[in-house]
Amino acid sequence: MTLDDARRALAAEEIHLPDAARAREVSGVVATDLMSDLLTADRVGCLVLTALASDQAVRTADLVGAAGVIVVNGKPLPAGMVELARELGMPLLRCRRPMFESCAALARAAGR
Repeated sequence: MTLDDARRALAAEEIHLPDAARAREVSGVVATDLMSDLLTADRVGCLVLTALASDQAVRTADLVGAAGVIVVNGKPLPAGMVELARELGMPLLRCRRPMFESCAALARAAGR
């Protein structure tokens, strides 16, 4: 599944999605609001689903080599988070679905 496939499956809003990142392969999904859990997941290329709307999510995703970040629950994103995503080149999207429904939609899209 590519990052663009995930975006379509979730009807996610593009906050920062460089054209070059659309075809980026997603190796899996880590759904967490605890960035310490993401640090221990050791999943380079994963897609991070989180309700944590802060620059901490973007920084941690960048640190672990994530494919991108999708903030669930339609939460408003602070300007600093968006700015950091742009600076780091980290794809950042937002969807209205809750975490569980987002995970289920991605699993269906991946054929699992």
